[in-house]
Amino acid sequence: MGASLYEPINVYKTLAPDIGIVDGPLEYLTVGGIRLPLPFTTRITVVHLSNDDLFLHSPIKFDERLAKELRGLGRVRHLVSPNQFHYAHIGEWARAVPEAIAWASPRVRRRARARHVDVDFTRDLDVTAPEEWSRDIDQLLFPGGYFKEFIFFHKDSRTLILTDTIINIELDKIDEPWRTLTKLTGMHHPYGQIFFGMRLPLLSQRRKANAAISKIQ
Repeated sequence: MGASLYEPINVYKTLAPDIGIVDGPLEYLTVGGIRLPLPFTTRITVVHLSNDDLFLHSPIKFDERLAKELRGLGRVRHLVSPNQFHYAHIGEWARAVPEAIAWASPRVRRRARARHVDVDFTRDLDVTAPEEWSRDIDQLLFPGGYFKEFIFFHKDSRTLILTDTIINIELDKIDEPWRTLTKLTGMHHPYGQIFFGMRLPLLSQRRKANAAISKIQ
């Protein structure tokens, strides 16, 4: 049995009014230029803002039919990298939608250059939400050392939008030996855990972590 997808893929799925997800194709973890036999699923979160702009969180691989469907929901405007590991397809979307704004997370520009990924970021995310979406979405930078990421909160639906801060993998979606390794970390459905790479940095940044958690709550 191979890793499985959350089908149908490349189709918008409504979660609540003005927010939904799109599940994408499988991708593979690459370390040092070497592709590991570890497929993982991809997902984008789409928020329809009150001004009819669309906020695309962690864009998946560009697909023309998906882009056409999203244009039917609103204007594709904000292409958001929540952390330095989620950016690879922003360049594809930016070239297809030149009027869109590509938002950079900390260190992502350096990482993209090092991996020769063609993406030109327009703006940088800040600890507070920009005026472009502050009416609809709140945000904060969650500490985690090398793995820090921006967390977003859609106000109307009261939806918290995370990327890698909490890992909650469905074990039947992955193969061995990754299934056993994931089970040992505790980062699996339905128990979900803080990503293990963030745990030690969070201990050393306890005050910042507690402040971030208090704001989330």
